[in-house]
Amino acid sequence: MFLEPAPTATIVAYTDEELAELSHEFEKLPASKVIQWAVDSFAPHLSLSASMQDAVLIDLATKIDPGIEVVFIDTGYHFPETLETVETVRRHYGLNLKIMTVKPFAEDLWRLDPENCCSSVKVGQLDRALAGKVAWMSGLRRAEAENRAAAPIVGRDLRGLVKVNPLATWTDADIASYIEANDVPVNPLRSRGYTSIGCEPCTTLPTDPDDPRSGRWAGRDKTECGIHE
Repeated sequence: MFLEPAPTATIVAYTDEELAELSHEFEKLPASKVIQWAVDSFAPHLSLSASMQDAVLIDLATKIDPGIEVVFIDTGYHFPETLETVETVRRHYGLNLKIMTVKPFAEDLWRLDPENCCSSVKVGQLDRALAGKVAWMSGLRRAEAENRAAAPIVGRDLRGLVKVNPLATWTDADIASYIEANDVPVNPLRSRGYTSIGCEPCTTLPTDPDDPRSGRWAGRDKTECGIHE
């Protein structure tokens, strides 16, 4: 049920049932085709959210739409290496980059209330960034964690926006192969053993070699910041 893209000036309104059918069909298609569909269907009301762990999704997306809006949330708690990666990626691709900057808190909110910290700092800023958008893309992959294993390629988020995960089916090997073949910028923390990179106070080296996200909120009963819920 691959629906023909609408003219550029028209934003396609998909039902949840249509999105589910498309997600099933996209299981057999390369990520570039999924991104092309998203651009054809929703641009210019489309954003790409980037964590700057690597630039694989950005590399794929800018080959299709060089001017696509890329959103990065500067929480004020990022590793210096992550902020350096933001600038490296911006220059490398000439990005249409939208940085959402969070005002510093008087206290260490991440220490006092990590749940509210993520909600206020990350989710709240993404809500602001996506205001007026119809759809957004993320680099979420099923191989990253058990709770992401059933992530659809296309669905609808809690805001009612269409959420597209073009890399959902990609393995770690797929990512590594693409990075090498396309000279994609990568956060230098990856070479130091960090398999999942978030804010510095809540990110350590993985504690479980079989769980790439085990270094996130280590010792806490927390697995997601809320962006992908």
